[in-house]
Amino acid sequence: MSVTAEILDDDEERGFKSGIPDKVLHIDDVHKSFSGLHALSDVDLDVRKGETHAIIGPNGAGKSTLLNVCVGRLKPDRGAVIFDGEVLTGKSPHEINQLGVARVFQTPEVFLDLTVLENVMVPALSKRDGHFKLNMFRAFADERTIREEAIEIIHNVGLHAQLNDSASSMSRGDKRRLELAMGLIQHPKLLLLDEPTAGMARHDTNATIELLKKIKEGGMTKVIIEHDMHVVFSLADRISVLAGGRIIAQGTPEEIKNNPRVKEAYLGEEQV
Repeated sequence: MSVTAEILDDDEERGFKSGIPDKVLHIDDVHKSFSGLHALSDVDLDVRKGETHAIIGPNGAGKSTLLNVCVGRLKPDRGAVIFDGEVLTGKSPHEINQLGVARVFQTPEVFLDLTVLENVMVPALSKRDGHFKLNMFRAFADERTIREEAIEIIHNVGLHAQLNDSASSMSRGDKRRLELAMGLIQHPKLLLLDEPTAGMARHDTNATIELLKKIKEGGMTKVIIEHDMHVVFSLADRISVLAGGRIIAQGTPEEIKNNPRVKEAYLGEEQV
């Protein structure tokens, strides 16, 4: 029996597929090495429906590697990632995205030669169901609806004044907000955010925190990698701490703040 099959059998016994309503993402015993160096070892992590789950840790702890495994950019050497009852391991990034997982990258991945509005419309247009091939009126109606929603999202992330500007002219912080808008228009069941406030001034960071709080009220499940502890403790329901590729602690923000092992490995380096 394969590893993923064994995991599914075990999880079905524990009720993952039908009996535990709040368990959306299950990372089971994930290992990943590069040229003999262990980037991830024995990583086990559960994310509950509707929560904001932060993953923190020093540089090189394996945080971005873990997200790359979740979205299919990297294949683990061992273990599996299960989302909403579906094994993601072995699927392509496109297949995983179609299942309802969207990611905002650490380095903004936007279309520099497109406008802000066009950038936000692209992910939604790519998911359109294809009826436009048979019905041009349906195509125009779909695009009009997508355009209207894109404009609303752009306004919500604070980029309305740049609606028709080229993405190439934007600051790094504004590109971060643009990519967040590109994630939101996909209506993901799970949104993975890799350093969502990196490169932002404090007032922009605070505005992003408030936006993510509103998204939380809407029930979207989020996993956030973030170095700014102000952001983490403002948003997270639960926190997992990675150090040396291993989870060394998991708990509520208060539990993590008071964990001596976490303080020694990471929080002692930060202004908490």
